Amino acid sequence: MSGFLFEQIIFGPIRSRRLGISLGVNLLPLNKKLCSFNCLYCECGWTLPKTGKAVFPEREEIKMELEQRLASMQTKNAMLDAITFAGNGEPTLHPAFAEIIDDTIALRNKFYPGANITVLSNASKAGKPHIAAALKKIEQNVLKLDAGTEETFQKINNPKSGFTLAEILENLSLFKGQMIIQTLFVKGSHQGEPFDNTTEEELLAWLGHIERLQPKLVMIYPIARATPTEDVQKISPDKLWEIARRVEALGIATEVYN
Repeated sequence: MSGFLFEQIIFGPIRSRRLGISLGVNLLPLNKKLCSFNCLYCECGWTLPKTGKAVFPEREEIKMELEQRLASMQTKNAMLDAITFAGNGEPTLHPAFAEIIDDTIALRNKFYPGANITVLSNASKAGKPHIAAALKKIEQNVLKLDAGTEETFQKINNPKSGFTLAEILENLSLFKGQMIIQTLFVKGSHQGEPFDNTTEEELLAWLGHIERLQPKLVMIYPIARATPTEDVQKISPDKLWEIARRVEALGIATEVYN
């Protein structure tokens, strides 16, 4: 199935099930998905092979459009809970990501000082010093961890450039107490290969990672939109709450989004 792509740099605001009233920022090309993962459940569709050099929105263009939108919203007394970096793939791939975060902090402080700045990331670039420093400046550093074992990580997240779960965990370890872990629980099959990150083996391994990483919050959720592969099954609310209780037993705050 083809995915949904954002056609603007700034989109929304939308009412997010996780973030409240959120203004989105897309740092990726406007006509294609660009990501270091190729997750089986991604609403943006498959990550296609590279064809030429990626064209990112310029830093100054992003800053200008964000400032104009925030100013317009402020004039209308519109509410805003979060400025969220998401869009057509992995936001930290933008070559000026760190500088854009600095611009956004300044604009947020000017127009909506009570709003959180959120980045939704797969953590593949989070180990780079300038990316890590930028993520530590924001209120909601939301990093993905969808698997407990390497086999399931490769099946569900299908990373590019040879990324391993061990590398992702090493990146995540830089943010103890300064990150939110988001996990999408899912099962099904793709090209005849079953995947399921809710088995007891997977959950024990995942819970072990969570306990070592000590995030300030774990967000648990099922698929909510169309997925690029057809045999993807939504996990029941009862199962999600069962997993949440096991996380909370570790002394870690947990939220479930059905």
